[in-house]
Amino acid sequence: MVTVTRAPDWRRAGRGDADALADLERAANLVALGHLFPPAEHPFPYAEVRERWLATLDDALVTVEVVDGEGHLDAFVAHDPLTLRHLAVHPDRWGSGLARAAVTRARGAGATRLWCLEGNHRARGLYEHLGWRPTGCSRAATWPPHPLELEYGAGPEAPDRA
Repeated sequence: MVTVTRAPDWRRAGRGDADALADLERAANLVALGHLFPPAEHPFPYAEVRERWLATLDDALVTVEVVDGEGHLDAFVAHDPLTLRHLAVHPDRWGSGLARAAVTRARGAGATRLWCLEGNHRARGLYEHLGWRPTGCSRAATWPPHPLELEYGAGPEAPDRA
């Protein structure tokens, strides 16, 4: 028997999606990044993340796209003409291909750079599988305790094989 998987329906996000974007970011971060941001010591900065989403949604250079799920967003990707800025998939949908599809959307729009937490092994594995490579640049993350972020690049020398 052959299972046919329908491509996800991406839609452009608007200001009314700011809460859902922050909710998805929190859900994914609590599962994927709890070892970097222990919730008891560093609670998820919901209000600040929501404000960042509002500013991102207002930025004319940034495209924010989402996949709607059952009562929550299943995925989001935000990118500008150079940078894949944000990507998350709801933990219930991990392994579904949504992250790969999100990276493909950003690459198709021209994004060739991204920043990823050094300790986000799941995301780094995906990016590296898709041909992205560390550039050698690093910086401290925005949120306490400010773990290290690594810059990745994708281009002709590191094509996205998605």
